[in-house]
Amino acid sequence: MSETAPTEDKGNNTPPPEPKAVVRRNRRWSTVWVVPLVALLLAGWLVWEHYSEKGVLVHVRFETAESLVSGKTEIRCRSVRIGVVESVDLAPDLQSVVVDIRVNPENEELLRDGARFWVVRPRVSPSDVSGLGTLITGSYIELDPGDGTRMVHHFTGLEQPPVTKSSVPGLRLTLVADNPGSLVAGSPIYFRGFEVGRIERRSFDINVRRTILDVFIREQYASLVHENTAFWNTSGIDVSAGAEGFRLRTPSLQAMMAGGASFAVPEGKSAGKQATNGTSYRLYPDEESTRQQDFNPDRKCLVFFDQSIRGLKKGAPVEFRGIPFGRVVEISLRHGTADDKRIPVVIEVDPGILLQNEVDARADRDVLFAKAVREGLRARLGTGSLLTGALFVDVDFIPDAPPAELTRLGEYQVLPSHSSGLVQLEEKVNAILAKINALPIEDTLQKFGNTADEVTKTVAETRTVVEEAKKLLAAQATQNMTAEVNATLKELRSSVESLGPAGNVQGDLRRTLDELRAALRAFKTLSDTVEEKPNSLIFGREKAGDPVPRARK
Repeated sequence: MSETAPTEDKGNNTPPPEPKAVVRRNRRWSTVWVVPLVALLLAGWLVWEHYSEKGVLVHVRFETAESLVSGKTEIRCRSVRIGVVESVDLAPDLQSVVVDIRVNPENEELLRDGARFWVVRPRVSPSDVSGLGTLITGSYIELDPGDGTRMVHHFTGLEQPPVTKSSVPGLRLTLVADNPGSLVAGSPIYFRGFEVGRIERRSFDINVRRTILDVFIREQYASLVHENTAFWNTSGIDVSAGAEGFRLRTPSLQAMMAGGASFAVPEGKSAGKQATNGTSYRLYPDEESTRQQDFNPDRKCLVFFDQSIRGLKKGAPVEFRGIPFGRVVEISLRHGTADDKRIPVVIEVDPGILLQNEVDARADRDVLFAKAVREGLRARLGTGSLLTGALFVDVDFIPDAPPAELTRLGEYQVLPSHSSGLVQLEEKVNAILAKINALPIEDTLQKFGNTADEVTKTVAETRTVVEEAKKLLAAQATQNMTAEVNATLKELRSSVESLGPAGNVQGDLRRTLDELRAALRAFKTLSDTVEEKPNSLIFGREKAGDPVPRARK
């Protein structure tokens, strides 16, 4: 807006016109503001570009920052670099460290719910050796992407690397063990001696007070696991002694060092449906325990023994003529009474083994059990092993057992007992010892003592005689007697030689024998003549003439 100055009119006294203001609109946008606006937009774009290229910041908590270096330690996924450690700081509670990780923007989709982080460094364990390459390249953090859909930026890192990554297909199960032994993460899982999987993680559940083992079975072997499959521990050397005797079980060398577990469907049991992810199984201490899992006793009985039960332990077998019939559950005096000095033993049994035919199978088991007791069913202690002294409960029908009934004491049925063979043998031995004690042993020993004294005297006298004989043999007269004995033997030899074939006596004996033979022949002739002609004894022999033939006798 501008003003016009009034002009003076010297010849006219008319006043000049009053001045008026002229209003003009100014421009809203000035070209001067274009430069700072462009600069501001460029700066914003540069800032956005800087932070977008910088990547996503992730916070991971570890127990220690060992081998982690800010700005140097890499973040990898399947050995591909996806980020770097930006900073390492202590947590506010001073119990751990917080590692800030900058992940490349193109890899942001890996930070899903369920992702796992762990530090890869050299590790040596009985089951595995890993991370040796980091001795040259240095440690790094490995990322295992999760399978969730929600994006997460705060994680808790693993102190031990997982055995298998979540992206590896396979069957994942859970084992619950009372005592896992040497089973640890990385221990193998066997099927008929062939490794088909591994234990991924081991933890302890404080609520159930049992060990939880996460198991991974490879995809090609997942079909081997069914709902009735049984798992058992195969690590270490198992030496046991019980009523069955000594038993030694030795696994493979790898299982002895790193531990291991095996699985199979128990013999005589159907496999059932195929297992699915998350299925839980019980881990048995050995393979023998898996065979006993089908034992379903339907009652508990009390048995009172009037003898020592040393060697009988909880879990000892109860057998009926060698067939499993039950097991010992408890040995405690609290089940007895103050007046009863017998030892109470609680057993659990399955009377179904007493079923003889289909008729009995349809009968009431209580009635059947009571009938068996009336017929002589008794429980007695048996020796399972002479080496270990382990006992078991032997249930059988005793022909000469005293009559008894199946009674009840509290919640338990009372099964009558019978003295075992050991007790009867002990009674016989005690009876023999009593008879031995009744013998006059002292008098007998006294007589033996007197006899021994007499024998001692006799021995002393014999020694005296022997000494005298020695002196007699050493005398001069005894020495001269040897020459006289030699002369006598010489004369005796001469006499014996005269009786020999060349001696005089022998010739005389021969002549005498010849004469004796002639006399015998004459006597024979005489006897024949008398036999033929008895009158020849009176008239004499006839003169020789023509011979007269004689008839045959």
